[in-house]
Amino acid sequence: MGIHDRDYERRLSLAQERNSLITLIAINLVVFVILIFIRAILSVQYGSLEVGTAKFQGSVVPWFSLPADLSKLATRPWTVLTHMFTHIDVWHIVGNMIWLWVFGFILHDLTGNKKIIPIYLYGGLAGALAYLLFYNLAPGMHDFLSGNVALGASAGVMAVAVAVTTISPGYRIFTMLNGGFPIWILTVIYLLIDLASVGGYNSGGHVAHLAGALAGFLFVFFYQRGYDGGAWINRFFDWCHNLFNPEKPSRKADIKQELFYKATTKPYKRTPNITEQRIDEILDKISQKGIEALTDEEKELLKRASKE
Repeated sequence: MGIHDRDYERRLSLAQERNSLITLIAINLVVFVILIFIRAILSVQYGSLEVGTAKFQGSVVPWFSLPADLSKLATRPWTVLTHMFTHIDVWHIVGNMIWLWVFGFILHDLTGNKKIIPIYLYGGLAGALAYLLFYNLAPGMHDFLSGNVALGASAGVMAVAVAVTTISPGYRIFTMLNGGFPIWILTVIYLLIDLASVGGYNSGGHVAHLAGALAGFLFVFFYQRGYDGGAWINRFFDWCHNLFNPEKPSRKADIKQELFYKATTKPYKRTPNITEQRIDEILDKISQKGIEALTDEEKELLKRASKE
């Protein structure tokens, strides 16, 4: 069965347990609210929004955002993950979450609930790697290391968008507008914007977006050839979920059932002795009630007697 050959029972539901798309959006929103709350506290503490924002940018944001400087990254390695869930601007998070919802909804519809988180994470990680390589290896970029950080879900969202487009390029969106248009058009527009912006402001960010797009394409490319790059991620999250789930099935009980209660063969088999009296009793039973009245044990005993 192909990756897009799914029925519509997987349509997105807000009430669905452990919905991956809702989980991703919720994490981004929670991190954003926490950071804005911290900025508000600092602004009140220093009696000035400007001073509070400066303190926030200098002492809080670095703990969540990905630094271009490798020496700083060495002291905050977790930012390779946290940066892709971090936003400090309202319009930045609104834009990313809208497009994550649009493309994530379609991905959920096409593939179910198990692909969006791995694709998002691979996109964010690919974006982080490309961002670091760009600022540390590209000619002329080394001078901008100290002041540059990466944050936001854009690379992960781009991975989801390209994954959807690779799976089903003809999937039509905004169908209420004259029947809509195929999704590949929207994705190509975004890719062209990023390509055109590489030489301008925030070049590293646009390089990260393109790397995220490549990650989304490669995920689907290998999946369609039998390799699921998200399987280990899903197993890890399932393990974490079961670790704190009091209703999880007991593995000890499973092993007990496997070894003792669900054995396909009997641990031992009773073999009765053959005596002339016992044979006579069986023959009398046959003459009175017919051979179908014999038990399995009696049939086996009669069979053994005929061979002796």
